[in-house]
Amino acid sequence: MQYALAGVFSFVLVFFSVPHVQKLALRTGFVDMPNQRKIHKDPIPLLGGLAMYVGFVVTAALFTARTEQFWGVTLGGFLIFSIGIVDDYFKTRRKDLSAWPKFVVQIVAASLLPLFNVSIQGINVPFLHDGFLVFPVWLRAVTTVVWVVGITNMLNFLDGVDGLAAGIAAISATTLFLIALVKAHYGMAMFSIILIGCTLGFLRHNFHPARIFMGDAGATFLGYVLAAIAVDGAFKSATLVSVIIPVLALGVPIMDAFYVIIRRFRENRPIYVGDRGHTFHHLMSSGLTQKQTVTFLYLLGICFSLVSIVILLVNH
Repeated sequence: MQYALAGVFSFVLVFFSVPHVQKLALRTGFVDMPNQRKIHKDPIPLLGGLAMYVGFVVTAALFTARTEQFWGVTLGGFLIFSIGIVDDYFKTRRKDLSAWPKFVVQIVAASLLPLFNVSIQGINVPFLHDGFLVFPVWLRAVTTVVWVVGITNMLNFLDGVDGLAAGIAAISATTLFLIALVKAHYGMAMFSIILIGCTLGFLRHNFHPARIFMGDAGATFLGYVLAAIAVDGAFKSATLVSVIIPVLALGVPIMDAFYVIIRRFRENRPIYVGDRGHTFHHLMSSGLTQKQTVTFLYLLGICFSLVSIVILLVNH
């Protein structure tokens, strides 16, 4: 019942706050301007991430205890959201914020998690005497930071079609919720259900034709929270086989990011410079509409999630 209440509360909070945020964005000129690599043709309000950030933090403050995990996720999330807002502001002025400030803040935000006991502790290896290989402190921090920064940017890569990033985040959060429940990581299960409510509340306004965008602030915040949930709810003491479970739970953004990175390396282009070469661009180039493209990737995300749940149950 507590999970249901938290999910409904975050959904209602975001759903009803988005129109107000939309009016604020239009009034202040905080809108995403179209360019040659974007699909939309008209300026679209770009403050959707604000509604999701506030909805998540307020709901988490009401429904979870002030544990180390709470402070780690919310403080790190604030840093991610803040640099995202700065990046979005530059976009409203038809400019691009340099990649380095964003990357540095993301590393700092990810580094906060191990300080608040949200880190990859080690891995279960069957042939070891005690069965568990404990990572040294430095390796816990490094693996956690690499994972969190990677997923943060991978979900942001996916935010190029109406409703895609929010829907995939909801699917991934649902999978991580089930994983956390099975592993008895109830705090991260609560974070997951709150995130589901936030993304679904926003998706009602963001599905094609979108009336508002989440911006980099929203996409990177969602990626950061999903990555943190995966660390504490699935990765924290995984077996060699079950390492793949959180990877599959976030399969669509990971697949898209690897495809884009490999292609940009082959073309000798910077990986941080956007283009029209993502999987969703190719799907639409093949003749699919935006709705068909998003639906196809939703189904692919559900397939990845089902496989991850099967592996979890087999190895539990």
